[in-house]
Amino acid sequence: MSTKDLLFGTVGTPKSKPKSPGGSVGGVLHMGELGLSAMEIGWVRSVRVSEATAAKIKGAGREAGIALSVHAPYYINLNGDDEEWPKSRQRLMDAARAGHLSGATDIVFHPGSYFERPPAEVLEVVLPRLAGCVEELREEDNPVVLRPETMGKGAMLGSLEDTLKMSELEGVEPCLDFAHLHARPGDGSMNSYSEWMEVFDRYQEALGPESLQRLHCHFSGIEYTEKGEQNHLILEESDFNLEAWFRALQEAEVGGRMLCESPTLEEDALIVRDQWLDFNS
Repeated sequence: MSTKDLLFGTVGTPKSKPKSPGGSVGGVLHMGELGLSAMEIGWVRSVRVSEATAAKIKGAGREAGIALSVHAPYYINLNGDDEEWPKSRQRLMDAARAGHLSGATDIVFHPGSYFERPPAEVLEVVLPRLAGCVEELREEDNPVVLRPETMGKGAMLGSLEDTLKMSELEGVEPCLDFAHLHARPGDGSMNSYSEWMEVFDRYQEALGPESLQRLHCHFSGIEYTEKGEQNHLILEESDFNLEAWFRALQEAEVGGRMLCESPTLEEDALIVRDQWLDFNS
């Protein structure tokens, strides 16, 4: 495959960003200065961006050649009760609308909790709700892709199976968080070439071979227990098998965005990008 098919960047603003210009505009411009090519804007607490600021973010993305996406607020639960769901829905829709105005093509979000109910039962609630969000966005001529993230704890809605099922809806595709996929079983599995290849095989079986060319992914090291994710780690301080992951990425001939979520953000993003280029040289 061509190594240019993978765009590397960060989830959130680079830590080395200068004070000026501030906010996401400065983050996007600095990403270009670092030589990275993608950024997931972290609106994880709330979405408070004016149309004027959104236009500046979009312009910065074009100027710096950065592929933009958004991480919606954490407080979204597709399985929320009748009181919680309308608030969750508004947060997701606010992120999708402001993201589109800002030049983002993809909206990543945490899908919620099972609340100790069977996944199949939960998905019966989730799917029509998510379909309604996409339908409303398309009525507004908003083309963003909604991306439920694979989650790192077994109690959370967001297994690979869950996200692939949600992606049967038009306008929905997974955000593959490789650290979360590794942590979720809690036993050190999901860390080998064969296991990553199985993920890609299942992904393209569900969404078609071409879907592997538009992946949207998170990576980092991760600390976990038998219950799953605990904390994100710098890659070199973790047990994440980078070589096995690279082999699978290469074999599956994937394309898309690889966004670093380790504590050092752009440092690990640059390290992994350079190692990826060396691996493919």
